[in-house]
Amino acid sequence: MNTHTPVHRVAIVGTGTIGASWATHYLARGFDVTATDPSPTAETALRSYVEAAWDAAASIGLAPGASPDRLSFTADLPRAVADADFVQENAPERPELKVKLFADIDDATPPDAIIASSSSGITMSAIQAECRRPERTVIGHPFNPPHVVPLVEVVGGTRTAPETIRDVMSFYAAIGKKPIHLKKELPGHVANRIQAALYREVVYLVQEGVLDVADSDDAVSWGPGLRWGVMGPHLLWHLGGGEGGIQHFMDTLMPRMVASWEELGTPRFTPELKEQIVNGVLEEAGSHSVNDLAARRDAMLSALLAVRARHDPSGPPSAATGPETKEEP
Repeated sequence: MNTHTPVHRVAIVGTGTIGASWATHYLARGFDVTATDPSPTAETALRSYVEAAWDAAASIGLAPGASPDRLSFTADLPRAVADADFVQENAPERPELKVKLFADIDDATPPDAIIASSSSGITMSAIQAECRRPERTVIGHPFNPPHVVPLVEVVGGTRTAPETIRDVMSFYAAIGKKPIHLKKELPGHVANRIQAALYREVVYLVQEGVLDVADSDDAVSWGPGLRWGVMGPHLLWHLGGGEGGIQHFMDTLMPRMVASWEELGTPRFTPELKEQIVNGVLEEAGSHSVNDLAARRDAMLSALLAVRARHDPSGPPSAATGPETKEEP
């Protein structure tokens, strides 16, 4: 298989939080989207999610013809994927479920369609085990919420074709995502591992009584988090090295940082610590509901993305050209 069909129709398999957010993104980028989920309440919940998320998606940019009206739903999996050019799977993280589901999708989709999984912890080598055409299967793991955050981690399995990786990277980039190619499979991929490493230290500091929950959040979001929303750590260390740049940083500052790694802690996640974090988060949230906080997060992320679009030409586009006019991957 050397090429894949240009993407016009997207199928969303599994419409929980991630699937619904993906559906919103694809609709905002001007695709026809067919969603499927076995839950009897799935369609109602999905359409409610899209309606609530549409303003945030629109603030980032809508492709020509983008509309929530281009969303259709069926509980019948083979019907949902029968004419799909691209499938984004978002089922629960259970290996036996993913393996069976991918085999079913593989049987029901056109042979030149790409099948991507949003799986955060199961490798594609495991998921594609029973597929007859595993070469067109790939991980396309988003960062939540996908209709706002551009990052997608792309990694193939042992039987994924290089052409599939190439085409998926091109496709995601063309629809406003920021894809990164992971050259090795590993549990948790990359972004979640980085996030877990940071959170481990945050929880350790809370457990040790260094600071409370709210202050630990502020320590991240008002300090390094602000900088990380603009540049990654390597470029920031390049700036931290002054005129000498990254070479000066590595020669003079990095040894001290390496020595400090020995001081980083591993918390003992006791019931008491869990209760302390829960109580601290509820106090920090105050009267704001989860939906209120999510709306605030998405509004600020949208504003940050708009600023980055003006100042960072290497970033994803703020709006897509849509499936009718974008180049074929």
